[in-house]
Amino acid sequence: MGSPPRSRRSRRWRLVSLFGATALAVTAGGALACPAGAAGTNVDFATHCIPPAVAGLPPIDGTTTASVSVDDATPKVGDTVTVTYTVVTPAANNPTALALPADIMTPTGKVTLGGAQSGDVTVTGPKKNDPVPGYGTFPSFSMTGTFTVTSPGAITLSPGDYNIHTSYILELDTPCTVTNPPAPVSQTVTATDSTPVNNRAISLSSASGNAGDSVTVSGRNFTPGAAVTLAGRSGSSQTADTATATAGSDGSFSAPITVNDKTTTGIVAYEGSAWSDTAGAGPAAYVVNDTTPVPDGSQKLTTTVKAGTLSMSQAGDSVALSAVDFGQGGASTGALQTVTVKDFRGGPAGWSLTGKVTDFTGPGAKIDAGKLSWTPSCATKAGSPSTCAAGSAGAVGGSGATLASAPDSTVTGGEFTVGAGLSLDVPAFTPPGSYSGVLTLTLS
Repeated sequence: MGSPPRSRRSRRWRLVSLFGATALAVTAGGALACPAGAAGTNVDFATHCIPPAVAGLPPIDGTTTASVSVDDATPKVGDTVTVTYTVVTPAANNPTALALPADIMTPTGKVTLGGAQSGDVTVTGPKKNDPVPGYGTFPSFSMTGTFTVTSPGAITLSPGDYNIHTSYILELDTPCTVTNPPAPVSQTVTATDSTPVNNRAISLSSASGNAGDSVTVSGRNFTPGAAVTLAGRSGSSQTADTATATAGSDGSFSAPITVNDKTTTGIVAYEGSAWSDTAGAGPAAYVVNDTTPVPDGSQKLTTTVKAGTLSMSQAGDSVALSAVDFGQGGASTGALQTVTVKDFRGGPAGWSLTGKVTDFTGPGAKIDAGKLSWTPSCATKAGSPSTCAAGSAGAVGGSGATLASAPDSTVTGGEFTVGAGLSLDVPAFTPPGSYSGVLTLTLS
C-alpha cells in the first residue's frame, strides 16, 4: 500500500504535534516570574486532562505546578482584588520535530476561594504564546480575573480547573480538572472590615450639677486638629446645650459646657456636623440636680445610688495555639482567655471592647499580625439592663477589630462574658520554632 499524499501526511503530523503539546502542558516543572503585587507559592496538584477526541490520545493524568498571585494581599471589605493564575512552564517538550506557531492558545480557568469567603473566580488569558520549536519547551501561560471582597478575615486562593483552547487548523479544547479538589492553597489575602475602630473617649469633671452649672469635658483619641462639638443628651435625643472644642496634636481636648436642660442624662462629643457613633464618644452620664423647693409642712427624703466603673478582668494572660507542621502550615488554633466586662456606671453610655495584635516573632522570622483571625462571642448575665453583641468574625491585625460591644440606651449596665476562637494562618515554610505576639484589649 502506497504512502498517503504529502499534504495529508503534513496535516496529520501538525495535528499530532498540536495535541501532544497541549496535553503535555499539565506536566509543569519550571518557574515563572510573578506579576507585580503579592506573589503566590508554587503548588503541585494532580490533574486529569482530556485531549480533543480527534487527537486519538487517551486522557492524561499528570501533575500541574501553578501559582496564584494578587494585586492586594490586605484588602478591605468592598474592595476588588485582581487575581492571576499561572500554570508554570514544564520541562516537557514539543513531541515532534515540527514547530508550533505563535498565538494559537487561549486559556481559561477558575481560582477557588476558601476561608472567610467561598466561591470561584473566573480567569482568562490572552491568545498569545511564543512559537514552540520542534522538540522545544512548551510555554507557560497566565490567566487573570477579579473578585469583590465580601467578608473580613483570611481568604485562601487555590488554583482550580483550566481549559486550553487552540485555534490552529481546528477550534479545539483540552479541559484539565483538579483530581482531588481543592488544590493546595497558593495564596492567602487578609481582608479587614472597611469600618475603622472608634477609640474616641470622653470623661467629665463631675457627674452631676445644678441647672446652669458648667462641667469640663476631657476627650482623647480624636482626630488631631479636628473641631469637636460637645452636646447634652436627654435619652437618645440631643438637647440645646452645646459647646465646641478643638482636638490637639495628640487628639485630646478639655473644654467646658454649660448644662441648662433639666432632662439631661448624659453628654457626648463628636466630630462633624451631627452625632455619629463612628466619629463620636459618649454619652458620659450626667444628672441635673432637682432644686425644686420643698413645700411648707413637707420633708424631702433623698438617698444616693453611687455610680461604679466600667472594668474588665481576664481568666489568664497567655494562650497556647496548636502547633502546625513545617512545609504544611495552615491554621494554628486556640481560644481567647475569657474576659469579664462589668459596667456599673449607670447612665446612658454603652461600651466597646476592641483588640489589636502585634506581629508574631520567632527564630529569624515573623508571622504578620494580619494572619490572626477571631470568631467573637459574648453572653449577658441575667438581669443586666444592657445586652452585649459579639464583634464580626475576621482578621484582628495591627489596626484592631471589635471583640464585643453594648449600645447606648436610656439605662445601661450589667455583667458580660466575652470570648473568641482564635486562628493564626501560618505560612507553609515558616522556619521551625516558637512564635509569639501580644494581643492588647481596650475597653471604652
